[in-house]
Amino acid sequence: MAQPAELMDFDRAIELFEPVLGFEVHVELNTRTKMFSDAPNFFGGEPNTNVTPVDLGLPGSLPVVNEQAVKYSISLGLALGCSIRPSSRFARKNYFYPDLAKNYQISQYEDPIAYEGLVQVELEDGRLFDVEIERAHMEEDAGKLTHIGGATGRIQGAEYSLVDYNRAGVPLVEIVTKMITGADADAPALAKAYVSTVRDIVRSLGISDARMERGNIRCDANISLSPRGSGKLGTRTETKNVNSLRSVERAIRYEIRRQAAILAAGGTITQETRHWHEDTGVTSAGRPKSDADDYRYFPEPDLVPVEPSLELIEELRAALPEPPAIRRRRLKEAWGFTDLEFQDVYNSGLLVEIEETTAAGASAAQARKWWTGEIARLANVAGVDASTLVSPLHVSELIAMIEDGELTDRLARQVLEGVIAGEGTPAEVTRARGLVVVSDDGPLIAAIDEALAAQPDVLAKIRDGKVQAAGAVIGAVMKAMRGTADAARVRELVLERAQND
Repeated sequence: MAQPAELMDFDRAIELFEPVLGFEVHVELNTRTKMFSDAPNFFGGEPNTNVTPVDLGLPGSLPVVNEQAVKYSISLGLALGCSIRPSSRFARKNYFYPDLAKNYQISQYEDPIAYEGLVQVELEDGRLFDVEIERAHMEEDAGKLTHIGGATGRIQGAEYSLVDYNRAGVPLVEIVTKMITGADADAPALAKAYVSTVRDIVRSLGISDARMERGNIRCDANISLSPRGSGKLGTRTETKNVNSLRSVERAIRYEIRRQAAILAAGGTITQETRHWHEDTGVTSAGRPKSDADDYRYFPEPDLVPVEPSLELIEELRAALPEPPAIRRRRLKEAWGFTDLEFQDVYNSGLLVEIEETTAAGASAAQARKWWTGEIARLANVAGVDASTLVSPLHVSELIAMIEDGELTDRLARQVLEGVIAGEGTPAEVTRARGLVVVSDDGPLIAAIDEALAAQPDVLAKIRDGKVQAAGAVIGAVMKAMRGTADAARVRELVLERAQND
């Protein structure tokens, strides 16, 4: 298990050093087939079933470009404020890939499909930060290795590894930022906000499932430290394949503290890739970081240049959804949230989930309550992003059952836990666990009579104007009914009894 290195206090690190950031965000496209073959492109499936000779690099197989992936890539480039290159080329990136059978990756190098963009990122306090985009290029994903044996599931200590080529060849767009300076103490928050913004963009475009826990979006986070005021760039590290918003923020904070401690002690930073360990909250060394020359890029001889027409580019530009900042203002007004309420939603990183929950029929207030309340609490306990726990559709169904009187909030929390545990939809969990609200007054009256027998003075207190005394009886009834009673109806029945006796 990776152990923490010597760390410097974060605030002290920022006093001494200026962080320089850079991000490479990989977005898997949800096309029907893969980037260069007609193999199906979907998550899951038995290992090594979604493959063709092209994906396995078999002799004589030739790649064919996925037209829809090109269109999706252009749309993403436009949404990032990029220019679209009239003629872009694929290249071979040569490297030993145990999970790419042909031992090279088809990517783009000198002539990416999109270049020179800008994304406006909003921090938690509402401040805006411009992040410049260097390029967004098309490529194929690698397969997946599963390391067997050992304590961590990583290659270190494993007895052997298994490879699944189902993901090999899945269409990717890699978005590369220019160097980001001036973030200072906001660097970790900016990292989280930037990846969140990219996720919102690709979701709004409908080009990716954008499930970070599935690897649909992954972030390589580059960070270096410059002695404050020196004007010199430091040596960077690249923390690979960080796959949650929370982890991106934590990884940047950790690397700033780790590098600062090394530099302050007179040491040097190794240019290398690093692995993020979610369980311990640390990074560990991977391999020495290669520069572009090490990959021996050369034009892919089996593919012609991609040359989209101006008409196609303008057609895709006209179909772009509204920019994230404008969309946020529209949603805030439509939902009737105060500035503080909407800022809480945005800071939670759950804007998309709440929007999709309201689109499925729930009220915005209830969607906000459940996503930023109970669901966020459960996610915090589990150490995962709330968006990974439950679908907006199921949250909307849960809210509908509460509003229809089938569930109380207390019962709904139990149902939610069942849904998260994979027991089914809210309706299925409710039936299986027997959690429906008791709507028949008969059992409620019986429970009230039992509670009043144990507290015979309550009715007299209520008649004397001490209505709050009913709370003790209501609590006893709710306990006896195991939360299946409607507290409001129990209160009505208790007050009726006090008036009629």
